[in-house]
Amino acid sequence: MQLVALADASADLVRTSARSAKIRRLAELLAQAAPDEIGIVVAWLSGELTQRQLGVGYAGLRELPAPAPVAGLSVAETEQCFTAIAGQSGPGSQGRRADLVATLFGRATAAEQRLLRGVITGELRQGALIGVMAEAIAQATGAPLADVRRAAMLGASLPAVATAARTGGVAALAGFRLQLGRPIGPMLAQTATDVAAAIERTGRAAVEWKLDGIRVQIHRSGPDIHLFTRTLDDITDRLPDVVSAVSALSADQFVLDSEVIALAADDRPRPFQVTAGRTMRRSGDSRLVPLTTFVFDVLHLHGRDLLDETTENRIAALADLVADNGPIRSVPRLITDDPGRAAGFLADALTHGHEGVLVKSLEQPYQAGRRGAGWLKVKPVHTLDLVVLAVEWGSGRRTGKLSNIHLGARTNDGSEFVMLGKTFKGMTDEMLAWQTERFLALADGPTDGYVVRVRPEQVVEIAFDGVQRSSRYPGGVALRFARVLRYRDDKSVSEIDDLSAVLAHLAS
Repeated sequence: MQLVALADASADLVRTSARSAKIRRLAELLAQAAPDEIGIVVAWLSGELTQRQLGVGYAGLRELPAPAPVAGLSVAETEQCFTAIAGQSGPGSQGRRADLVATLFGRATAAEQRLLRGVITGELRQGALIGVMAEAIAQATGAPLADVRRAAMLGASLPAVATAARTGGVAALAGFRLQLGRPIGPMLAQTATDVAAAIERTGRAAVEWKLDGIRVQIHRSGPDIHLFTRTLDDITDRLPDVVSAVSALSADQFVLDSEVIALAADDRPRPFQVTAGRTMRRSGDSRLVPLTTFVFDVLHLHGRDLLDETTENRIAALADLVADNGPIRSVPRLITDDPGRAAGFLADALTHGHEGVLVKSLEQPYQAGRRGAGWLKVKPVHTLDLVVLAVEWGSGRRTGKLSNIHLGARTNDGSEFVMLGKTFKGMTDEMLAWQTERFLALADGPTDGYVVRVRPEQVVEIAFDGVQRSSRYPGGVALRFARVLRYRDDKSVSEIDDLSAVLAHLAS
């Protein structure tokens, strides 16, 4: 396949707003790719490199040759060049890498150069998100969408799933199974306004404390233990105390879903920043801040996958594995269909200093990588996870600091972002200094104007008092009294709330 075909498709995707049209265009392209090319094409148009990193930053792309007049690069040649660039090391590697980049770009047309730049920098924003690409793979290969989605959740690699679907069909997709040591996407929760509304939707449910900690997926196979964040990053070496607690469990083969949190002497949670700082610190010095691990789900136990088991069965399997106290314990839980009892349990969680509760249908399987309707979060303070789209320079005592942030949610089809309003409230001096540095690094255009546009990569947790209709913003609604709770580096942009989640608060 010629690279120009990808460049043309990428340009078409940018001009196309409808999700269905994006899927059709992607499917047409993927259908043309050879079996050994389809994985590469999926990776690039998803904004990724098969090599993950090339060692080429923005500075390395500032001075490039003029575009070639005629297209001549193939996908295979480009991939070989990327591999050669990534493989440079040792003395003189920077110069050799620059020469390879110049040679590659010198053979590319203007449209191909735009594609290459976007792929290398990770800024190929065209709405080809995971959900869209999964549907395109299904259409292009004739594989059932449900099988593609499940394989992607378990394989954690759409390129690999695309290759399997093309070469082996449904049988090959069935080969993707949960593997110990390889993380899967965590199941996420939707929002309910109160516990009564949640119980009405779920029926008899498990009501669990909602902890303000860091989500950690625990894998153990004998002596091998791995800890992964919700963004699938391996943080095993940062949490030796958690590893030690896990190694003391009786079973030696399992996958657990958990939350780690720093507790004070009275067992109340310490501020989220304390937990996040300890978890993300590369030193992994457990003497600084001890962590408690609350386990709330089991996905694999004793060689048996439990993903398709009901919540009730998974809770039963977990009961014999984790105790209710110590450094690793079971999350406090109530099984009920009584809204009054659930409300009392919520009040108890709040009394202990936690965020609220999660209400989980007892009949729900574990929907890895998806925001399932069987899990509902209830928090007295309304919050949303949004993305920062732009920032305004401050005035007065905030002169010289990037202050007012523009807030965006995902459209319901996940293809783009929609602005919901702005806020400068809740920002400490320390936060202002941090976000000025952070957003200048994410700037996507001039930084000397009043508004600095940024790449939509930073997730922020926003508290608000309600949602109101507004013609001022594209989404048709605006947040009332929005304020920053914290920036969430532990969450990816793919996890932010969509417009439907925002609209659910209209009656609040």
